[in-house]
Amino acid sequence: MYTLAALTILATMALALARALLGPTVWDRIVAVNVFGTKTVLLVALISFVMGHDLFIDIALVYALINFIAIIAVLKLVGLQSPEEIAREGEEP
Repeated sequence: MYTLAALTILATMALALARALLGPTVWDRIVAVNVFGTKTVLLVALISFVMGHDLFIDIALVYALINFIAIIAVLKLVGLQSPEEIAREGEEP
């Protein structure tokens, strides 16, 4: 049961990583990185539950906080660019 859950989370992480690498726009990539971070938190929480160590829950919470702050920082950075620059990044060369 837990193995199936872990494999499902890993498959979702692989799909999110593929979207982050291949995403046509910068917004797709940002969302994919956020999904990857969220799935990492779920995987660490699952490992914590299976192993019975409460310390891993604290690590998962810190990782979630770092993921949230990083996404906000990237959104602020992208928001500083002009809309034309963002549109050019999403176009095919």
